[in-house]
Amino acid sequence: MLKKILVLNGPNLNLLGQRETTIYGTHTLAEINSQIDYLGKALDLELDFFQSNHEGELIDQIHQALNKFQGIIINGGALSHYSYALADAISAVKLPTVEVHISNIYKREEFRHNSVLASVVIGQISGLGIFGYKAAIYFFADYFQKG
Repeated sequence: MLKKILVLNGPNLNLLGQRETTIYGTHTLAEINSQIDYLGKALDLELDFFQSNHEGELIDQIHQALNKFQGIIINGGALSHYSYALADAISAVKLPTVEVHISNIYKREEFRHNSVLASVVIGQISGLGIFGYKAAIYFFADYFQKG
């Protein structure tokens, strides 16, 4: 059975490729999605993508993932650092979730050093650029293969 992964991107990630390119690089979100979609297909994973600047929309997507997806990759952007509601949604659906950050959040402003999602996700990838998304795809391929 083909495993389905929901890829969620939070606030301001729609501006990738334009904003703070020294931190986030020059790839757009569409380019990142295309690269990881290609990788996912090669690894027999089906990816579905959603980006929103609104916390509630991300929570709705997590709720709707129940019984539809087998895993979640989330870059919550700044919401990762303070959205207990997002953490509660991840916890509630009990789907294996990987948190991704393009930049190394531990080398940035102090408020970014804490992730409220960390305690409810299976793992966190931080500071590997867009390869962090690819690493999450590889993780899920291995995770599902081990069953």
